[in-house]
Amino acid sequence: MRVSCSVDRVLPALDSPRALQDPIPAEWERLDPAFDRVDGDEWVERIFTAGRWLEGPTYFPAGRYLLFSDIPNNRILRWDETTGAVGVFRSPSDYANGHTRDRAGRLVSCEQGGRRVVRTEHDGTRTVLADAYRGARLNSPNDVVERSDGSIWFTDPSYGIDSDYEGERAEAEIDGCHVYRIDPSGELTVVADDFVRPNGLAFSADESVLYVVDTRERHLRAFDVSSDGGLSGGAVLAECTAGSFDGIRLDELGRLWVAAHDGVHVHHPSGELIGKLRIPQVVSNLCFGGPRLNHLFVTATSSVYTLRLNVNGLR
Repeated sequence: MRVSCSVDRVLPALDSPRALQDPIPAEWERLDPAFDRVDGDEWVERIFTAGRWLEGPTYFPAGRYLLFSDIPNNRILRWDETTGAVGVFRSPSDYANGHTRDRAGRLVSCEQGGRRVVRTEHDGTRTVLADAYRGARLNSPNDVVERSDGSIWFTDPSYGIDSDYEGERAEAEIDGCHVYRIDPSGELTVVADDFVRPNGLAFSADESVLYVVDTRERHLRAFDVSSDGGLSGGAVLAECTAGSFDGIRLDELGRLWVAAHDGVHVHHPSGELIGKLRIPQVVSNLCFGGPRLNHLFVTATSSVYTLRLNVNGLR
C-alpha cells in the first residue's frame, strides 16, 4: 500500500546556523585501557536546541544531511551539513520515532501515530511495510534496522499508545511488546516475544548477532541469528548504570555505543563498560555519519549534539 506524503523541498530555517554552534567541552570517562585511544574533537557542538523529545538520527551521505524526529511536536527535521541550517522535512510526521536508511538509500521510519513501519520512496510517497500482525494493529513501532538480505527488523513497545504525548492513546491489540522481522516477501514474523519494552537494536558486522535493548529492564541482550533469520540465546550482555538504555550503534571494532541518561555508554563486544561520552541531557539515540562515518550525532532530550571522532562507525 502506498500513501502520498508532503516533503518540504524548501527548508525553512528554524534557527540561525550561527546561533546553533554552541560548543561544550567534550567530557570522556575512560573506564578501561581499551578505551584510552578513543578521542576526537575537544568540544561537542549543539546543532539544534528547539525540540521536545528528539529521536531517530539517520545520516544520508548522498545529500550530506541528517534526519531526526521531534516526536511530541509531530515532525521530522533535517540538518544540512553544508550550511548548518535546520528545517522541516515532514510535518505532521505521524509521531515518527526511529529511522534507518535502507541499502537503496530510502528512509524507513517507525510511525507511532499510525502504529506502522513505512518506507519513503525516492519520489516522496510512502509505502506501508507493516501495520498489523495476524489482524491486530501493532502497538507503536519504535526503532528499526535493515539486514543485508533486505529484511527489516523493528521493535514494538507501547510508548505511542500509552498517552497522547508521543502518539495517540489507545488500547493495545497485541498481547505484549515484541521484536519483529519483515521478510523481503512482506511476511511479518515475531522473532522475540519475551521483552517488556524492546527499544534500540543493531546487528553485528557479520550479522550473526542481534543486539536489542529492553528499556524497562534497563539492559541490553544479545541474540544469535541463524541463516534463516531466526533468533536464539538472548542472554543479558550489559546492564545500564545510569537510568535506562535506548538507541544503539556499533563502531568498526564491534564496540557498542548505547544511549543512556548521562551520555553515550561504550561497551566492549563482550559486554564490559569501557567508557562514556558525557552529554548534559538524557540521550535517546545516536548514529555515525559523515563521508567516513566518524561524525557522531546524538539526540538528547531537546537537542542534537555532534563531534568528530578518531574512530569510525560500522558500515
